[in-house]
Amino acid sequence: MKKIISVLMVAVCLMMAAPAQAQLHFGVKGGLNISKLSFSKDAFKGDNKTGFFVGPMAEFTLPIIGIGADVAALYSQTDLGVDGEKTMKLKTFAVPVNLKWSFGLGSMLGAYIAAGPQFDFNIGNKTWTRELSLKKSTTSFNVGAGLKLIRHLQLGVNYNFALSKTGTYEYYTEGESGDGHHSVNIKNNTWQVSLAYLF
Repeated sequence: MKKIISVLMVAVCLMMAAPAQAQLHFGVKGGLNISKLSFSKDAFKGDNKTGFFVGPMAEFTLPIIGIGADVAALYSQTDLGVDGEKTMKLKTFAVPVNLKWSFGLGSMLGAYIAAGPQFDFNIGNKTWTRELSLKKSTTSFNVGAGLKLIRHLQLGVNYNFALSKTGTYEYYTEGESGDGHHSVNIKNNTWQVSLAYLF
């Protein structure tokens, strides 16, 4: 919760510090998650799984140079798969904070590129099975681009990759020295397709 408050305060301060001619818009954003787990060892393979995200967002832009930022508060849900067998549902509260450069392609069409950190907070189960446990919070990074249509719609594609581990997967093997216990760190990386409407 302290991280959420800190991030939101920074975003508000940036918007308040922007010059008077800066454009500030609020809106709603939603889209599709395509997630895949990666493992610190090659013993397991992650499967591509889908989900969704939705929530409010805010964006401010300096019109002449097109530099700005956006922040969102998103409910995100996606399935996670391991070796085509184990499937679990990850539910998070995500706060992406992106720097954004926008440029025009015509009177009714524009484009943008964006990048920035994202703070994810697990609001679902922390432990799914005896083998798998998920962290309460993680940090990731976004890199994306998109189109701005008729001044209100934004269609984007984004890649979100984990900067810290999402959780731990533990498993046991027989016939080895010791107790045969192994622990593997997992990371959740996600492609996203989004649609936003700004008022």
